[in-house]
Amino acid sequence: MKNHPNKLIERRYLVPFILVTTLFALWGFANDITNPMVAAFKDIMNISTAQASLVQFAFYGGYATMAVPAALFIRRSSYKSGILLGLGLYAVGAFMFIPAAMQQSFAFFCISLYVLTFGLAFLETTANPYILSLGSKETSTRRLNLAQAFNPVGSLSGMAIASFIILPNLISDERDAAGNLIHTSLTPAERAHDLAVIRDPYVAIGLVVLLMFIVIALVKMPRTEGRSEKMNSRDTMRRLWHNNPYRWGVLAQVFYVAAQIMVWTFIIQYADHLGIDKATAQIYNIVAMTLSLSFRFIGTMLMKYIAPAVMLTLFGIGATVCTVATILIDGMAGLYFLVAISAFMSIMFPSIYGIALEKVQTQDTSLGAAFLVMAIVGGALMPPLQGMIIDLGTVAWLPAVNASFSLPLICFIVVTLYGAYILRRRRQSKAQTLK
Repeated sequence: MKNHPNKLIERRYLVPFILVTTLFALWGFANDITNPMVAAFKDIMNISTAQASLVQFAFYGGYATMAVPAALFIRRSSYKSGILLGLGLYAVGAFMFIPAAMQQSFAFFCISLYVLTFGLAFLETTANPYILSLGSKETSTRRLNLAQAFNPVGSLSGMAIASFIILPNLISDERDAAGNLIHTSLTPAERAHDLAVIRDPYVAIGLVVLLMFIVIALVKMPRTEGRSEKMNSRDTMRRLWHNNPYRWGVLAQVFYVAAQIMVWTFIIQYADHLGIDKATAQIYNIVAMTLSLSFRFIGTMLMKYIAPAVMLTLFGIGATVCTVATILIDGMAGLYFLVAISAFMSIMFPSIYGIALEKVQTQDTSLGAAFLVMAIVGGALMPPLQGMIIDLGTVAWLPAVNASFSLPLICFIVVTLYGAYILRRRRQSKAQTLK
């Protein structure tokens, strides 16, 4: 049966599309309940911002470690097997928070997150190309944008739990009437309380993940890929390397994810510089994610009329302008611009992903997807560096937290240049076709 070239989701693929789309919400939850933990662990463990940023190093380092093994597993098995293994690893990492809290060990929490993201690497390496394959190539990027639109739903849930359940109940973030922290260090009992507050939501999501494991195990998923034991990975690597839109797409994805994680992680530090407590600061993160969710749906609809590369370029320019304002304006207006960046980030990840894989051969898709997921390592490398800048206090004439957003600025410039590069290639290709 052939795919209808203009149909976004065919009826025969509707159930698997819905099930796999729920996975986007699951890893969105994990991503965005974890971002505020940098600020939380800083006070609970009485460590520097740079040290606390190792939470992100561990979290996104798991993607870098497991993305390629996940792709090789899928090439020899199936998308469904990859999904089930990913859900299993996700649950194991979440349940490891129980002994981590008992040991009161920051390193144990980082290891737990590292294992959890082994599962996320399997899920993202599997779910993204699977969504692309559930229909025609003409609608693949729009279809992925639609599925990715549910990622912020999970993200908003994670942020809401962090904002209304975790952060307000932390003894380490109790403040006096002037907004100053009451506790500069915690007793073992107080630390145990705060770590239990962090632990419980991860254990709860672990149970939800187990439920999803059972549902997907019982449902028949259409197979859209063939077994590939005989495929030569070296040949695949060579084809991918010589595919310029793909190769530069991986680099753009590294910078985009780095920017996304820095923006959403350090909104709290930016607000803290303005005297806003963590729980209130997290509300600004929720507003940012709401903007991202809204503009993801808007962007997906617009892509019916505007090419994804055009959208990526325009949104890259918008993010760049807002980031410049975030750096230069010291006050609430700067915080508002920081929140506004999320509207322009909304379509970037799936658009880069879809554009990069557009000309990749079908048999190379799983490994090609793996390197795009591995690009999430940008979220591991950049946040600790931004944390080091924030710890400086001031940089030149700027508060260090403002100056630290020069790193996301560089990232958004790279993303914008990638969009412009794709547009230039397509104009040249069209001109050659007309000759």
